[in-house]
Amino acid sequence: MTYAEVLEEAKKYIGSKCKACPVCNGLACKNTIPGPGAKGSGTVAIRNFNVWQNICINMDTIYEHGTPDTSIEFFGKHFALPVFAGPVGSVNFHYGDKYDDLTYNHTLLTACAANGIVGFTGDGVNIKVMEGAAKSISANNGTGIPTIKPWNLETIKEKMGLVRSGNPFAMAMDIDGAGLPFLKNMNPPAGSKSVAELKQIVEMAGRPFIIKGVMTVKGALKALEAGASAIVVSNHGGRVLDGCPATAEVLPEIVEAVKGRLKIIVDGGIRSGTDIFKALALGADAVIIARPFVTAVFGGGEEGVKVYVEKLKAELEDTMAMTGAMKISDISRDMIRL
Repeated sequence: MTYAEVLEEAKKYIGSKCKACPVCNGLACKNTIPGPGAKGSGTVAIRNFNVWQNICINMDTIYEHGTPDTSIEFFGKHFALPVFAGPVGSVNFHYGDKYDDLTYNHTLLTACAANGIVGFTGDGVNIKVMEGAAKSISANNGTGIPTIKPWNLETIKEKMGLVRSGNPFAMAMDIDGAGLPFLKNMNPPAGSKSVAELKQIVEMAGRPFIIKGVMTVKGALKALEAGASAIVVSNHGGRVLDGCPATAEVLPEIVEAVKGRLKIIVDGGIRSGTDIFKALALGADAVIIARPFVTAVFGGGEEGVKVYVEKLKAELEDTMAMTGAMKISDISRDMIRL
């Protein structure tokens, strides 16, 4: 399959809200929630995408010729690209009936592992989602990152126990999920967590722990204090708070504050290998891409994911070749222009 064929096939199955657009920029879906859109005005997802497009690449081809190496080491694992497939929950509710959370997670994780990257799994009220995630992660030799929502501590402990059986090399929490309605109304209370509570959660994980949903220097420092091994600079795709800045706008100040003390991942509107290059040039160690992987799975299953990963790799290699970066660590701030 070609990527264009993946998109066309996805349109048959992905439901009425996602349009499987050639460029996933948040315009066609805008504020369609449930669905792929952003909260309120729907402009945060659009802003995420647009800010990356306003960053330019500084071309420089005066260097000794070589072949770019896009691989990275992350928490002791080797990956072909500095890219993670993001966590997506309630797949059939937001997108369509072709997949539910269990079948989507299994397809995604299997395809990611086969193509040299790693996928995050989503979470939901159905406990079978975590049970299925554990089985899929185990089947892929621990190559998967379960993402647990900020439930009450007892539920978090229960879910960690379930996914630990899959021996994931890392765990995550999308702390920005505190803004989701089904968490706000829970009893016992769920949602935001103190630094002390996050410390307890990190210790319970017993492996590298990633806190997703950091948008300020203050938040990054709190995550560091809590013992996180990595953070994800993320506004949850604009789905939890209208009026947020774009992730690319806050990334540089967060990098300046905590770079080298924990891993920094960024998501939000990153769609191409060129966007990945820009994020790394701003100081991120890796990126998360979520919605285009949904389209890839709905449009071609494991083959669809393979096609999209190959597309990202080719674009990143080309950008590196045209800037003189022969390896990921060569990518630097002076290779982009804001």
